Amino acid sequence: MTSPSPSASPRPLRGSDSRARAKAPVPASAAWREGDDAGARLFADVGTFDLEAGGRLPDVRVAYETWGTLAPDGSNAVLVLHALTGDSHVVGPTGPGHLSPGWWEAMVGPGAPIDTDRYFVVAPNVLGGCQGTTGPASAAPDGRPWGGRFPRVTTRDQVAVEIELARALGISSWELVIGASMGGLRVLEWAILGPEAGITVESVAVIASGAQTSGDQIAWAHPQLGAIRADPQYRGGDYYDVPDDQGPHVGLGIARQIAHATYRSARELDERFGRLPQGGEDPFTDGRYAVQSYLDHHGDKLSRRFDANSYVVLTESMLTHDLGRDRGGIDAALGQITARALVVAVDTDRLFLPEHSERIAQGIPGAQPLRLLHSEFGHDGFLIEFDQLGPMVTQFLGERAQV
Repeated sequence: MTSPSPSASPRPLRGSDSRARAKAPVPASAAWREGDDAGARLFADVGTFDLEAGGRLPDVRVAYETWGTLAPDGSNAVLVLHALTGDSHVVGPTGPGHLSPGWWEAMVGPGAPIDTDRYFVVAPNVLGGCQGTTGPASAAPDGRPWGGRFPRVTTRDQVAVEIELARALGISSWELVIGASMGGLRVLEWAILGPEAGITVESVAVIASGAQTSGDQIAWAHPQLGAIRADPQYRGGDYYDVPDDQGPHVGLGIARQIAHATYRSARELDERFGRLPQGGEDPFTDGRYAVQSYLDHHGDKLSRRFDANSYVVLTESMLTHDLGRDRGGIDAALGQITARALVVAVDTDRLFLPEHSERIAQGIPGAQPLRLLHSEFGHDGFLIEFDQLGPMVTQFLGERAQV
């Protein structure tokens, strides 16, 4: 393609022009399906589960990845738990079976804060997810995808499945259970349910998370769920066999846009984008502001690597989160935790507020004082501020090694 001559006066782009670049069709679902390339995934069949909300989920399979070598005495195992749209692919490139690169590359690996030369690291895909663990895209007993029939699961159900994975791997003790955002919800449940199931949890790291889903978080989740269910192509959750571009990618994309606005800080969005128009688009006609284009990009990106049903199932599982339910309240539940605890908040987080983390740090008897990540990026700081988070985790694990 040749560049225009210096004297050329290219026509300003209108909104419709700047969005006219051809895009590949959007798959009805980007869920991993049986028969797809497994990539680095391993699988464990962990049985049938009685669910907290009622009903049974048969023949549950967990997809997971591991790094490092388990010590003969099993003393060096670390469990990494992903956030809402993450998966077991913590480390590694894109490629067959993996639509995205590892989401925590700077935290896990040889010489990294979670050093795989020293630790045996396990990362499962969560129950209800879409990257190999039993979820809505998986085959139900009748051979068809679960789709909209997939039962409601809770944070505790998800941890119950992960407990059975630990047993299947012969792990009776975790040196560390670590997770952020939705992963942090499961870390807290692990700190109670693990020991109750006979699996020791020596240390936990709870990052940008909370002990109970707040009313504000439920309010933000509600329009996300509504956007997906209102998409005519959602079809009540039964869309897995429709052609590309005929799945609920519009609803899923809108849900992601709503969520993404809560993942970043108001200051970052204003300083980065402000009221700038997108490229040559004109917001006074049919064009967008730059921040609208940014959100469109993230909505489209997620629709090409995730599954709408899993987004619904996992969001609803987060709404069930209440560590104090049937345990005498939050403070009583936190007081039961015997593990050492590192609790980290992002100072600009407007989804999981720092005071949510402060309550955890004050409530767990073995918790260190709350640590703060200073970030312009809001909740997503846990995925970005490795120069701060890495040393915190390194120090925390080092203190345990000296005991």
